[in-house]
Amino acid sequence: MRSNRRRFSDEEPDPSSLVSNMFDIAMVFAVALMVALVTKFNMTEVFSKEDYTIVKNPGKDDMEILMKKGEKIEKYKPSAESETSNKAKGKKIGIAYQLENGDIVYIPE
Repeated sequence: MRSNRRRFSDEEPDPSSLVSNMFDIAMVFAVALMVALVTKFNMTEVFSKEDYTIVKNPGKDDMEILMKKGEKIEKYKPSAESETSNKAKGKKIGIAYQLENGDIVYIPE
């Protein structure tokens, strides 16, 4: 018994082990938070290899269009200023409606 007491009393706790454990916990929490946010906002397309287009807040003043083509991601935010001052970007040529069955009907003006 005496030899066991001596062996335990010679060991000193390492303060850096607490710091490394806290770092590991913080990393696990950060990864879990990122996964939760991606699944909450249905943004799993961002990590796929397919091309996609996402319209955020359609029809509102703060609407944004995100387009991914290959490795390049483009962000377009239309504004009232760009429509009046820059006619070279495009013009309205018709209206498109999406039916209940998913078909899209285009009506030219």
